[in-house]
Parts: sequence; C-alpha cells; structure tokens
Amino acid sequence: MAITDKIYIKNHRQIASQLERSIPKGAFKGATMDLLFTGDGIEKLDEATREKVLDFAEDFLDCDCDNNPYCGHPERKFIKYLLELRAQGMGPDAIVNTMTAEYMLYAYSGDVLSFLDQAIRRLEAVESLAEVEGDQEMARKARNAKQALSG
Repeated sequence: MAITDKIYIKNHRQIASQLERSIPKGAFKGATMDLLFTGDGIEKLDEATREKVLDFAEDFLDCDCDNNPYCGHPERKFIKYLLELRAQGMGPDAIVNTMTAEYMLYAYSGDVLSFLDQAIRRLEAVESLAEVEGDQEMARKARNAKQALSG
C-alpha cells in the first residue's frame, strides 16, 4: 500500500459538514480528488480551511495531463514533498506536524517511518545494482540520496 493511501484529511467530519456532502477520509481518494480538482463547493468552507485546500490543490494537482488528477502526478509530487521534508532533517513526527500545518492532512508517524525506511531500502538496492552494472554516477546519486534520508 502506497504512503498516499495513508494520508488523511484532518477535521474530516467538519469539512464534510461544511461541504454538505460525504467525502472520503483519504486525501488521495477519487471523490476527494474530484472535489479538490473541480473546486465544487469549496466556497462553502471557512476561510482557513479553504486556504489549506487550495494550497494543496495548487501544490499537488497542478499538471497539464489529460487524466489529471488521476495521472499519478499528485501522488508522486506528495511523495517528493515527504522526501524533501525528511532531507531537511525532519523525523516522522515533524513531517506529520508540517503536513498538518500546511495542508490540514495527517498520517500516522509509524506509516511515515515505514515509508522512509522503504525509501532507504530501495535506494540501497539501486546503489547495489548500479555498482554491479558499473554505473558509478548512479551509484553515487543513490548513495547521496540515501544519506540525505538517513539523516
């Protein structure tokens, strides 16, 4: 299961009530993405919530694909965001706090920790395969990325 399947909307019930409609708790679920992408009913949200929702849409749903928001770019952008927060030295708790403050999203710290651990394991595999193939540049890039995530 991808980390984006474990990213949830903070104050989900309150937001659903303001929108006067049922929405999934998951930030990257189809109905949630439809709502964010179309902006249908967003004007019903209180100003602070609307700002966070619009920030999320602007930062993660902005692409020119025909299949947007179902093209995979929002999820990839969010994964990159998580990895960048880790590269800045944040641990799982700080990452969760930051995503909550910036976008009103949350995840369980253990899920974020597991995601980061998997990312490091994948980079170790890339590094090893690159060395076997003699691609020292790729091995170096994987090693540097792994060190940035390992903190």
